[in-house]
Amino acid sequence: MIRAALLNCICEQAEPVDESSVKKMILTFEKRSYKNQELRIKFPDNPEKFMEAELDLNDIIQEMHVIATMPDLYHLLVELNAVHSLLGLLSHENTDIPIAVVDLLQELTDIDTLHESEEGAEVLIDALLEGQVVALLVQNMERLDEQVKEEADGVYNTLAIVENMAEFRPGMCTEASQQGLMQWLLKRIKAKMPFDANKLYCSEILAILLQNNDGTRELLGELDGIDVLLQQLSVFKRHNPATAEEQEMMENLFDSLCSCLMLGANRDRFLKGEGLQLMNLMLREKKMSRMSALKVLDHAMIGPEGSDNCHKFVDILGLRTIYPLFMKTPKKMKKAGLSDKEHEEHVCSIIASMLRNLKGQQRTRLLSKFTENDCEKVDRLMELHFKYLEAVQLADKNIEGEKHDMVRRGEIIDDAMEDEFYLRRLDSGLFVLQLVCYIMVEISNANIPQLQQRVHQILNLRGGSVKVVRHIMREYAENLGDGKSDEFKESEQKRILELLETF
Repeated sequence: MIRAALLNCICEQAEPVDESSVKKMILTFEKRSYKNQELRIKFPDNPEKFMEAELDLNDIIQEMHVIATMPDLYHLLVELNAVHSLLGLLSHENTDIPIAVVDLLQELTDIDTLHESEEGAEVLIDALLEGQVVALLVQNMERLDEQVKEEADGVYNTLAIVENMAEFRPGMCTEASQQGLMQWLLKRIKAKMPFDANKLYCSEILAILLQNNDGTRELLGELDGIDVLLQQLSVFKRHNPATAEEQEMMENLFDSLCSCLMLGANRDRFLKGEGLQLMNLMLREKKMSRMSALKVLDHAMIGPEGSDNCHKFVDILGLRTIYPLFMKTPKKMKKAGLSDKEHEEHVCSIIASMLRNLKGQQRTRLLSKFTENDCEKVDRLMELHFKYLEAVQLADKNIEGEKHDMVRRGEIIDDAMEDEFYLRRLDSGLFVLQLVCYIMVEISNANIPQLQQRVHQILNLRGGSVKVVRHIMREYAENLGDGKSDEFKESEQKRILELLETF
């Protein structure tokens, strides 16, 4: 057997992979595909008549894997119509054939291979998309039985094709989702099947499709996907994921939910689907899902579209959950992979969103919490202020040093470089500092004298300054944006500057 394998190896080496051998292979494939089709039409009820031709077809598809080592020859697959024929075989009656085709396509679209020859890759991806590859792959997955190992592998490899193509050409995500992929993923994620690699992969593909894409977010909302995500996540309310893989799936679903909440219409679906209640329970249960639930609440309540969620959060007694998390950063968060900074950022962002959005009695309830227990929450706020002020001052000092060196070397500090420095400052803690200062300024303007007195008292006591807070807030107002409308930006800037006048 080993001798046979060696001989085989020598034969393979003797046959170099070049343009003519690939052309020959493709022609053989076309002939066998045609012959198989012909025999199936001629003898539909007599499998032994076409079985041999089917095995031959399967063999040549396996042989074509060698083309994946030569991406600069991919244009031959397109020119000789092989892509069209391969896509046609995805609906072949014998599922072994589509599974073999999927296996081949998965290797041809391997992301590293695609980057070896951009030209060959472009040609192949264009031809696949033109042939509605995603719609055909989804139709094929619909009929696969995942109880059968080979067919489950077929599903996995199909998802890998989608991932490869999405990474090479992110613009295809909207089209892919509309060709039935989004619907299939949601159906598979909610299917009552034991957790497996395919379910994990589905959650991963879903998160990829929703990244920076309002089109797919909207589609998910229309397909009741918010409910599907909430139902799947509700399992982790009282139970931690059983394995690292299941934890990864949970995080993918949370990421998908956060992505969807960037779209205003989905905030409403989240509200109606009782998403706030679920996140609030997760925060109270103190399981692994807790840190992601905090992130979701932040996404649900931020900006003017978060107003309804902010009011509802107070109604479901969410303040009782959020304020203890504000007062003390839980140790467990670190274990679960969330840094103190991320935790404090989300909590402060949620409180800032409520201060911005709440009206009437809900706003009164939020503010009265700051006066409880001798204004302990104001003390904590000021503690965070000085913590992040120190971190930002350190980062600023480093950046100033770098700028000084650049000027000395005669380098120009352009707008792009300034933006990069600003992002670094945000990352070092400026964003949390801005949120903390915003809360300080808001509560000082709430017509509750003891709050303003306490803020100023601690500032003076610790050598802080009103001037620094005003500077931070002005810079924050100047950099407001993030895809918001100009109208919102202007009114928000005006509001912040008015608050500063009386701070």
